Amino acid sequence: MLKDQAFLRIPGPTPLPPSVERAMIRPMIGHRDKAMDALIADLIPRLRPLFGTSGAVYLLAGSGTLALETALVNVTDEGDKVLHLITGAFGERFFRIAEGHRRQAIPHHVPWGEAVDPDDVRRLLQAHPDVRAVVATHSETSTGVLNPIADIARVVREHSDALLVVDAVSSLGGTPVEMDVWGVDAVASGSQKALMAPPGLALVALGERARAAMHRIQSPRFYADLRQYEASLAQSTVPFTPAVTLLFALEASLDLIEAEGLAHVFARHRKMRDMTRAALKALGVPLLAADAVASPTVTAVRPTRFTPKALLQAVRDEFGIVFASGQGKLKDEIFRIGHMGYLSEADVLQYIAALEVAAKRLDPESPLGAGIRAALEVTLA
Repeated sequence: MLKDQAFLRIPGPTPLPPSVERAMIRPMIGHRDKAMDALIADLIPRLRPLFGTSGAVYLLAGSGTLALETALVNVTDEGDKVLHLITGAFGERFFRIAEGHRRQAIPHHVPWGEAVDPDDVRRLLQAHPDVRAVVATHSETSTGVLNPIADIARVVREHSDALLVVDAVSSLGGTPVEMDVWGVDAVASGSQKALMAPPGLALVALGERARAAMHRIQSPRFYADLRQYEASLAQSTVPFTPAVTLLFALEASLDLIEAEGLAHVFARHRKMRDMTRAALKALGVPLLAADAVASPTVTAVRPTRFTPKALLQAVRDEFGIVFASGQGKLKDEIFRIGHMGYLSEADVLQYIAALEVAAKRLDPESPLGAGIRAALEVTLA
């Protein structure tokens, strides 16, 4: 392996396109300058198609976790009942955020590697008719599961007046998010995954019901108070100093997404997922999530003939390829492959080849070439 060569194949942060890197060395502009006003006025409408909304989109300087917290504190009040549909580590994080803000957080735990059953949501809403919000994770980064948000949203609307708040940190830009069509009230995301930008931008979108709640909520908030951002956005400006270079980066990444076209972006992510899963199956390496609920952006792998730790070390040492370890209770049982953002089919073939070599070194019975062949068959289909 070359000394400085590294290939990041984790579920965020993801590799940066050269044009995004170049955008960040543009001369700095002032956050009260007309150039900043023009940039904000340009970015907001370009983000709406990613969220599938004609509603409000807000940009904050911060992580995806800030986006989750911001969404929660702007649509629920202290003491409100909030139902959390937990399918992994990030569902648990959202639950802890709610507890920290003194919401009556009600957990519904789904086995890790499985998706939420909308029938369970119906029963839970019948048992808790006074729930003010339902929180779900779209793509659970820790397990590689894509939850059926459209079905969940339909159940929430039919059986309650609760708002639906969705974590789309590892789905936005990699698979369709249709806030308005599905009836989702709030979506939170970040810049560092399928959007192909560096970490540091929190993105929040609110529908009309969520915006009405935002103006009604009395619980204290300051930096995350979206009312301040709304007032500033009306003037195409920002309430606080933004992460200027990251906004330049986001502008460049949106250029790339728009040039490719959202339909092609989503198809590329599905193809990379299918190539990855087909290859691992051909190698006899078990996957955590079933095909029907597999995320287009991240795959969780549960090997049995070698340890995840050994595989991670082997591909990194020999090829400079970086996969991610498991999280939470699956920390030592799985590894995760990120196939989102600035990646293509060629990148998948590269990491599958490296994975095959590492698996062969760790398990002499591992079939050599079977994974690449399976991935190529998906490519040619």
